[in-house]
Amino acid sequence: MRFPLAPTAKIARHIVKHKLKGSGKFAMVLQLEPLHTCNLTCTGCGRIREYSTSLKDMVPLEQCLAAAAECDAPMISICGGEPLIYPKIEELVAGLHGQGRLVYICTNGVFMRKKMREYLASAYTPALEPQLTRLLSEKLVTEKEAEAIRTADAAARSKVVIRPSQWHYWNVHVDGLEYTHDLIVEREGVFKECVAAIQMAKILGYQVATNTTVYKETETAELEEMFKYLSSLGVDGHTISPGYDYDAAKKDMVKRLGKDPAQFFLTREMTRQKFKDIERWGRMFTIFGTPGYLEFLAGKRELACSAWAVPTYNIRGWKAPCYVMTEGHYPTYAQMLSEVKWDRFGVDERGCGRDPRCENCMMHSGFEPSGALSSSPRDSWINFKYNFGSRPAPYPSSPELTRAAFNGASVGKGHLAEAKEAVNREFAGVKSAFARGGNDLPHDHDHGGSGACSSGPSGAAGDQLADLKAKIAAAKKIEVNSQ
Repeated sequence: MRFPLAPTAKIARHIVKHKLKGSGKFAMVLQLEPLHTCNLTCTGCGRIREYSTSLKDMVPLEQCLAAAAECDAPMISICGGEPLIYPKIEELVAGLHGQGRLVYICTNGVFMRKKMREYLASAYTPALEPQLTRLLSEKLVTEKEAEAIRTADAAARSKVVIRPSQWHYWNVHVDGLEYTHDLIVEREGVFKECVAAIQMAKILGYQVATNTTVYKETETAELEEMFKYLSSLGVDGHTISPGYDYDAAKKDMVKRLGKDPAQFFLTREMTRQKFKDIERWGRMFTIFGTPGYLEFLAGKRELACSAWAVPTYNIRGWKAPCYVMTEGHYPTYAQMLSEVKWDRFGVDERGCGRDPRCENCMMHSGFEPSGALSSSPRDSWINFKYNFGSRPAPYPSSPELTRAAFNGASVGKGHLAEAKEAVNREFAGVKSAFARGGNDLPHDHDHGGSGACSSGPSGAAGDQLADLKAKIAAAKKIEVNSQ
């Protein structure tokens, strides 16, 4: 997986142990979803759509820890939803570390800095002052936040927090440079916050990875620029996977956004075209994965699907047959393994889908394990060399690289720019009308019983004023939603 030596050795021992035991199917990574609540509405996400009726439900902490122990995967990917919303996320991470597991928190990054400030408050001593001073100088914390960290009370100091560890990664969702990413997550400013969170995490000594989903409209040249920029920030590694046409996401896309899913998701041939440079990227950047999976994405080989090796556990139980398809939920991992008709899903030796929904899928959750579990001498050798060999050096940072990364809202070209401009044009007219005291508007006089003008315009003037007020309200609404 190209992790540091200790986690890589742990995962390797897990695979060897099960191969020696002759285990037919076993878990390598558990995708643990303690909740599906999220603060974003990413266009391609099927989770918040499939589980829309149970977004407030959560898996109890003890149940989450029991699921990890049951399948005994060496690595736990805590996802969702946004896992940092989970009230017991710190206790969950601590409990999984107590079981000896490598923990990934798959986050959109919006709440990361808050969690790291809580860590600083709990751990602060004068020895941490240099890091805090640097965070202040780079405007990653405010003066007020820094003072709260220095003067934390007993409750803040005793709080369970997420600490830097070789067994923990922040896994930050980044789907492109600023404009593209903010468009996909449907909110401006998220890319900027992700970058700030990554920078803060590296200053404090956390391990940071990024995960990227590639869609039809994603430009491969932009992906390479994204990897260069993220590498220059000191990101420790990257996962990347083609977008999958999740049924719930497709239905939402049509109903809510009026988009054609065919213009968004990838066919298998399109995926291979998008990923034709993935092996070169693996030499340039620390791509987490296996060489076999990279060859599969590039179209150089076929792989079978091993979805059982990356099971998903959520509020309804063990989701099957895979991360994106739901035939049912099972109470135990063993029951799921024994009852699911695995030969009905995935692809055959020619790369054809056994189920129509599998036809275009090349997701890492199904095919990455196949590359890692291959027992061919060649695959064993290239996996060993890739995972235990030296990793690529960080890409050099430069002002030009940073300017290219921030190509959206930060320079006035965000995905809401056209809507804002249209409203601002109308809004400018509103202010102009009021600045002139409304004298440029038709002014009807009503000399009622008092013989004086009425206190407000009526008739055509009233209609125009109502229209102007509506435009003001619309402008305010857009500004609020863009924050």
